[in-house]
Amino acid sequence: MRLSGRRPRLPAALLPTALVLAASLAAGCGGSGSSGSGSEKTTLTVAALPLVDDAGLYIAQKRGLFEAEGVKVRIKPVQQSIQALPALAKGDVDVIAAANYVTFLQAQDKGTLKLRVLAGAATVTSHMMDVVVLPDSPIRTAKDLEGKRVAVNILNNVQSLTLDEILRAGGADASEIEYVAVPFPQMAATLQKKQVDAVHIVEPFLTDAKRKLGARVVVDGGGPPVTDLPISGYVGTEEFAAKNPKAAAAFQRAIATAQSLAAGDRAQVEAVVPGYARIDAKTAAAITLPGYPASADAAGLQKVADMMRSAGLLQRPLDVKTVLFQPSP
Repeated sequence: MRLSGRRPRLPAALLPTALVLAASLAAGCGGSGSSGSGSEKTTLTVAALPLVDDAGLYIAQKRGLFEAEGVKVRIKPVQQSIQALPALAKGDVDVIAAANYVTFLQAQDKGTLKLRVLAGAATVTSHMMDVVVLPDSPIRTAKDLEGKRVAVNILNNVQSLTLDEILRAGGADASEIEYVAVPFPQMAATLQKKQVDAVHIVEPFLTDAKRKLGARVVVDGGGPPVTDLPISGYVGTEEFAAKNPKAAAAFQRAIATAQSLAAGDRAQVEAVVPGYARIDAKTAAAITLPGYPASADAAGLQKVADMMRSAGLLQRPLDVKTVLFQPSP
């Protein structure tokens, strides 16, 4: 895999959006409440993406699960989890929901962040994210993507990591793809304008693109060999967990309950997704859902770390058990 052989690009038009979101997040998240000097926080600020991955967060909020555990949660929307990373490192944000593991394991590896994974958010399922093209595109197979420009949310991250595995399994040369960074909400428009040849897009934007553009699936982004792989979680910092162990444990319990609800009853997810992902109820009923694990999967997360190491995305081996938050008995 030749990471250096790719020509990653971030369209200039996207830079102001990212900077404004990051600045507003940092400015608006500094007031997490506490019960007093030296005491644990009672109000947690959680940065969240408009993805089905973090449905558990909104289910927990809607059903009062956080309050039942003794904490309050204030949700701050972001388009990419990486935008909230500086705020997390500074303590302006306590938790990032649906944080893709690759970004945060890289931050841990580089020493940018001392990570603690509080809970799992989503695992890969078949067709929860796909590589799609316009109806008239000549691209028909995975091998046809060689030499083409494919949009991903963040460069050298979980999407390219998993897609490369799928492409290699299908006999395509993954190193020949040029990945282009485009936030999920902008992918359909970018594809429609033919600024890229294909987009690797997740739900709920995937179903929306199919309906509005007639987008055609070329590759099942949740197929073997990455099916059931954990891809995102609820992450905080070592400092946050150390200073607020009871609050962190309360958050973890509330999310575990919500995740179980999401996994066992699709209606729970459909009830919350339209409100934060800005899709209609018809689309919410049609989307393919990820898996909703009730806890962080150490074995699965270790596989992600090992894949990253093989792909050159980690500088050194990582024992993921060192980054999992374990509440005191």
